[in-house]
Amino acid sequence: MLRQRPIELLAPAKNLECGMEAINHGADAVYIGAPRFGARAAAGNSLEDIEALVRYAHLYRVRIYVTVNTILKDEELAETEKMIWDLYRIGVDALIVQDMGITRLNLPPIPLHASTQMDNRTPQKVKFLAEAGFRQVVLARELTLDEIAKIHAACPETPLEVFVHGALCVSYSGQCYVSQACFGRSANRGECAQFCRLSFDMVDADGKMIARGKHLLSLKDMNQSENLEALLDAGASSLKIEGRLKDVAYVKNVTAYYRQKLDAIFKRRKEYIRASSGTVRLAFRPQLDKSFSRGFTDYFLHGRTPDIFSFHTPKSLGEEMGVVKEVRGNYFTVAGVKPFSNGDGLCYLDEAGKLHGFRVNRVENNKLYPQEMPRLRPKTKLYRNFDQEFERVMQKKSAERKMAVAMALEENNFGFTLTLTDEDDNSISVTLPYEKAPARTPQAENLRNQLGKLGNTPFELERLDISLSGDWFIPSSVLADLRRTAVEKLLEARRINYPQERVRFPKTVHAFPAGELTYLGNVMNGKAQAFYHDHGVKRVEPAFEKEAQADAVLMFCKHCLRYSMGWCPVHHKVKSPYREPYYLVSTDGRRFRLDFDCKVCQMKVSLDNRASS
Repeated sequence: MLRQRPIELLAPAKNLECGMEAINHGADAVYIGAPRFGARAAAGNSLEDIEALVRYAHLYRVRIYVTVNTILKDEELAETEKMIWDLYRIGVDALIVQDMGITRLNLPPIPLHASTQMDNRTPQKVKFLAEAGFRQVVLARELTLDEIAKIHAACPETPLEVFVHGALCVSYSGQCYVSQACFGRSANRGECAQFCRLSFDMVDADGKMIARGKHLLSLKDMNQSENLEALLDAGASSLKIEGRLKDVAYVKNVTAYYRQKLDAIFKRRKEYIRASSGTVRLAFRPQLDKSFSRGFTDYFLHGRTPDIFSFHTPKSLGEEMGVVKEVRGNYFTVAGVKPFSNGDGLCYLDEAGKLHGFRVNRVENNKLYPQEMPRLRPKTKLYRNFDQEFERVMQKKSAERKMAVAMALEENNFGFTLTLTDEDDNSISVTLPYEKAPARTPQAENLRNQLGKLGNTPFELERLDISLSGDWFIPSSVLADLRRTAVEKLLEARRINYPQERVRFPKTVHAFPAGELTYLGNVMNGKAQAFYHDHGVKRVEPAFEKEAQADAVLMFCKHCLRYSMGWCPVHHKVKSPYREPYYLVSTDGRRFRLDFDCKVCQMKVSLDNRASS
């Protein structure tokens, strides 16, 4: 018998509206920030909003995960514990956490997921977390298909969550301390200053300029839409879209796009099934290049490739629209096949690689009249990063999600019975005491019309079976009341029968994969320290945020500037014309030393304290 594996499309929500639209557009699960201590300080949500989202989501068997994934101070643990109990009481399905101190609190029976900020990139680490009690593990974005497959082989029963779309941190998640070191804003406490999106000069050991004013740590955005089947085959079971700070149009478009891609796979590959209920119908065609992106990359999924960075700009380019043909006084013409609209936002890179943007005031075929004439040259490539018509569609209702229901109308000794059965086999019956009187006209069509009116409910009629001994008359108003009562009972049955996982985090003492933990362990409080001691770690250093180390490596990057410049001794076997070590120099004059560890294929970024002292 074929063993089917539920596959979860996991969408982001910065607020209640985004969460509900993620569900409407096909998400199987939604992750949203807790009122406090989520890894996006600007994306907290009230308990009331999270409760409303949970109630809506559970109708469709969609799960709600709440992020509580910052590292915590000792004095914050009591408040965190209380908040977790509040989240449990409103029906949240799981918490995404980073701090091991949380596991030592007095927790309700709510599943915990291991955040990618735990730096989950080896079979040993993932196996440890699974045995410790984590119900799902979010893998590092930098992993290859082969590395994911090896983790799955080591932990075949552990659901593996992988990022498939959205912004990329240049450092391994949870292993970036540069924002804390430079600005006093900890990425591990939800306050990342986005250092990696800044511009830098790159110089060598002799001060020679290698690159000037480039965004050398800024990566393109991830897009694994063509690799979904390969990810499933490697063992991924939860496919995650990044974007807890993104707007609702982004959530709608990107979620719908991946929903369509996955559904197409499920039609061919019967061993994979969707993890929630309902069918989504869209009022638009999802297109990834219509939403915010810095250009796309599949990152390291197939190994190292030269297309992962976006040195010219950290801003959204959008979709390529064509090239400038000629420039006149107050307009220019474009050679391209895509139509423009009044109000479109366009951008281009000048000869120095600097990004410029402008709005289109009026469009006449391929003639564009901007609000202010930009300094364009013929053959300049144009991008559209704001599509006026697409945004207009996104502001309206753009999808609906319906669950199939079968109805059966039968008669009983004292009237009639209406039975509703949904696609998850929830079934209810409502009896109608009513005198059977022969109708003057045929009733079958009216019965179907009245009982099939499910437009403002989460259901759509799949089948109606009428089993009556005669053509009995039932007034339309009575049928409507019967249908409404039945739908309410079915909705209540779905809530009661929702398959909520409730599990207590166990107390375990199995060995952690390492005997010592440096600042990279992100241990901020005594309970986290106790967790590691109980799991065989002899020496635990405090988190960088608690006790900064002068010579600490601040970023650990799979992205490598030596490779990007074409001087990798492993891949290119070309000698660099510049003398190492190389440095990045920020606009405020700070210098950051680059070191290259070819054994693990990694670039390390450290603050050059000698230069700033």
